[in-house]
Amino acid sequence: MTITNADITRTYGPFPGVEKVHGVSFDGANVWFASGDRLNQLDTVKGEIIRTIDVPAHAGTAFDGTHLFQIAEDRIQKIDPQTGSVLGTIPAPGKGGDSGLAWAEGSLWVGHYRERKIHQIDPATGKVLRSIETNRFVTGVTWVDGELWHGTWEEGESELRRIDPATGKVLDALAMPPGGGLSGLESDGAGLFYCGDGDKSTLRAVRRPKRA
Repeated sequence: MTITNADITRTYGPFPGVEKVHGVSFDGANVWFASGDRLNQLDTVKGEIIRTIDVPAHAGTAFDGTHLFQIAEDRIQKIDPQTGSVLGTIPAPGKGGDSGLAWAEGSLWVGHYRERKIHQIDPATGKVLRSIETNRFVTGVTWVDGELWHGTWEEGESELRRIDPATGKVLDALAMPPGGGLSGLESDGAGLFYCGDGDKSTLRAVRRPKRA
């Protein structure tokens, strides 16, 4: 495993009315982040919230190219980002202990916080298709270019970790600065990760390591 210090390129916030960031996603242009009682759309150039949707938003957030998915306690909501309407719900595999949500390969990938697992689930039914075990608490999940990354925040330390999706083995880690946390994680599909800053109402952009 290779551990390097995270290259934080920008910090957004603090945001008015936001206590902490619970989940993070990216729609191809803007970041969406969950803040308990609403979803917020962030213009990453201006650093401003440009829209909100009033829905329960307690943990991970994901985008499939058309719809948003949002964890609310023990369920996952499917949301129309244009209207803000909840189109349906499925059970969350962690039954309220979920943290982190991503879309990849036609499936949702859900972090199971204290169980230190990532579940691949059917987005229509919530059925668990397979589970990946890791060795740290899971606080965010993202896929990018075939790489599975998850956030962790445990015993005062937080990291972004790339793991082998077959075995859960840690391949690379980006260490976040001491004293901070990590909640929610998403890639922009290119050179950046976005993640919440633990208990703070801020969000960070982290440079993704380049591959040879």
